Amino acid sequence: MREILGRRLQRLRDRLKTLRPAPGRSGDPALPLLDAALACATLRQWPVLPGVGRSGADSGRCACPDPDCAVPGAHPFDPGLLAATTDPRMVAWWWTNRPTAPVLLATGGSAPCAVSLPANAAARAVVRLDAQGMRLGPIVATPTRWALLVAPYSLERLGELLYAKDHVPSSLRFHGEGGYLLLPPSPASGGGEVRWERAPEDDPADPADPAGPAGSAGPDGGGPWLPEVEAVVHALVEASTGASGGGSRLAY
Repeated sequence: MREILGRRLQRLRDRLKTLRPAPGRSGDPALPLLDAALACATLRQWPVLPGVGRSGADSGRCACPDPDCAVPGAHPFDPGLLAATTDPRMVAWWWTNRPTAPVLLATGGSAPCAVSLPANAAARAVVRLDAQGMRLGPIVATPTRWALLVAPYSLERLGELLYAKDHVPSSLRFHGEGGYLLLPPSPASGGGEVRWERAPEDDPADPADPAGPAGSAGPDGGGPWLPEVEAVVHALVEASTGASGGGSRLAY
């Protein structure tokens, strides 16, 4: 499957050569970021857009006008979130003109959503969920937080889910409709690089597989398999309840 996807991506690169600048020196950062954006947009049909990126002599300052930006470089600005697309020509144009821009996934709608939590707590929770036989989807990791990708959900559905819980760890964050998520191999807002703790499986398994909880594939049955948000939230709440110190929170 990796070889098939690689050939498909190479054919796409060949079709888009006219949108590329002249080849640069070896190690050009445009290549992995552009390739990642094209793979998301075309192979998985995930709408993407470039993050605002960084500026300044040391590239340590967000390029947006806010001098106290909480997530430097790692958020939409121009274009805005509504511009996210799966059009390969638009994606190629963006990263041709902004080769070091972070890759952002516009979550919700028909695209994946996510539940994120602090990295240390996430690593422990994932080990526990694996031991319980919980089937997880792709996991995006930064040095400080991990995000577990889930099937698309509405804000109403999420509200009903959280309302039904006696407690929900305060460190959980939800990336749903109208949100976004930083994708590999983008630079993380706090330093370091975003990576796949678990890379997407672009050949989804049988949805009737009894080995895991309910989930879904991507649009039109394609793309990586994704668990339902209820299963992930329930499992994370259970993991936090069983943690030392009472378990009311997943500590940072």
